[in-house]
Amino acid sequence: MPAYEICYLDEEGTLTYKFSADCDNDQRAKILAHAMKTPRARKLEVWSGPMLIYSRPSAAPGQQMLRAN
Repeated sequence: MPAYEICYLDEEGTLTYKFSADCDNDQRAKILAHAMKTPRARKLEVWSGPMLIYSRPSAAPGQQMLRAN
């Protein structure tokens, strides 16, 4: 089962909360991210290792993002 990191950011883009989850696939990770979203969160991101697989609001179309270490 793939591991995902789900991150929530505020209006300024500052990380406010994150957690790791084991999900069967990307779709289930996205659903979990929305289900756990708090009212204060303005953006959410779902990461699979170093690759951003989902964010809302979306990143620029066609832009693949990698996590800076």
